Amino acid sequence: MSFPSYPEYKDSGVEWLGEVPEHWETKPLKRVATYNDEVLAETTADNHDLKYVEISDVDEQRGITGWSEHTFATAPSRARRRLRHGDVLISTVRTYLRAIAPVIKPPENLIGSTGFAAIRSLTGQYDSALMGYTLRAEWFISKVIANSVGVSYPAINATDLTRFHVPVPPLPEQTQIAAFLDHETAKIDALIREQKRLIALLKEKRQAVISHAVTKGIDPAAPMKDSGVEWLGEVPAHWEVPRLKHISYAQGGGTPSKEREDYWVGDIPWVSPKDMKSYVIKKTVDCISQEAVDDSGLKLIPFRSVLVVVRGMILAHSFPVALSGLSVTINQDMKALTPAAEKLSPEYLQLLLCGIDEVVFDCVGSSAHGTKKLEWEYFFRIRIPLPQPDEQFQIVSQVQGELQEIDQLTSQAKIMADTLSERRSALISAAVTGKIDVRGWVPPADAALIHENTTCTEAV
Repeated sequence: MSFPSYPEYKDSGVEWLGEVPEHWETKPLKRVATYNDEVLAETTADNHDLKYVEISDVDEQRGITGWSEHTFATAPSRARRRLRHGDVLISTVRTYLRAIAPVIKPPENLIGSTGFAAIRSLTGQYDSALMGYTLRAEWFISKVIANSVGVSYPAINATDLTRFHVPVPPLPEQTQIAAFLDHETAKIDALIREQKRLIALLKEKRQAVISHAVTKGIDPAAPMKDSGVEWLGEVPAHWEVPRLKHISYAQGGGTPSKEREDYWVGDIPWVSPKDMKSYVIKKTVDCISQEAVDDSGLKLIPFRSVLVVVRGMILAHSFPVALSGLSVTINQDMKALTPAAEKLSPEYLQLLLCGIDEVVFDCVGSSAHGTKKLEWEYFFRIRIPLPQPDEQFQIVSQVQGELQEIDQLTSQAKIMADTLSERRSALISAAVTGKIDVRGWVPPADAALIHENTTCTEAV
């Protein structure tokens, strides 16, 4: 669907905004909205229930995705912003996270963090629904980020934020633009959800293909036997079920001194969890010198070793297991497994560890600091299904072929979801700046239901 441009435009007088329709105005945000109007009083009763929204609960496209429930006594001291329908939350800290969202039909006692600026449209000046779109337009978000101060924790003052100019159409036109965007973004969001559901199903299928192959084999006619391992059940009768520690040996790692700059200008790859972004590691963010290896007591991990994330966000990590595509060193949050005998193929070991996710989850606990960690000693003692080397090769070959097809479909779905997200952002920016004229748009019969049935979150 394409829409015409407005007949005439004028210079907005704002360099980063460009031209706007001739009959529109451009005003500082503070002229059409207030901010941080309501604060939860310090005299609030300790047993007062509240629902607390923090920065991690806000997504630029999905809006408010959740909250945590507290009493006033147990809530974080940041839980002070009272939120009302029509408010727009803008994170004023860590602005690169793009945590901006409209508040739509909030539950009672929804409270935002003081890390947000709560923008409230002035009645008769700016439509609150349109405000939710205007403040999520790419040019506005980029302006917020660009004017934030600080490197590791960039922030912007709410007062400075409200000095930014926004385009102001006539009020009836604002309502029309908001209704148009409600309808069109809802359609795009539905398509994005379909792609994400497809990605989730493909991920499940991928896991199922691996798990079945490494625990049951690829010959459906093979006789089976009880493995003697509860989580494993039956395995092909000719397979062994040794302990992992009996067929491989493990190596740990460490971190050279950060105070020695010369340690970090070498050509020896140093793998940490942030590098685990593919099934085969061929390059790393950091490389260290031979002197760093010698002085730190690090060991070189052989080519084709299996690298495992053992501490950090292991449960959320996309690739907790990978194969080293070259000789590397590793940090203390990693372990490297090297087959101890020719009877175990590194490629099969990697596939096996990817396929026994239920066992991995059973071995995951929390450190003293609350981060996830793999209980290595327990994990290293588990029994694993082990076919003969030639069958390992056949399993790896067949599974990799199936995974290639699944990964191609997943990649296509991700590209489609990204394309739709970009289209969504472009449509919002075009509509709120008047690059397209939607005054002639006629709402379909179901358009009124779209905004009516939308709430702050579908996740809670």
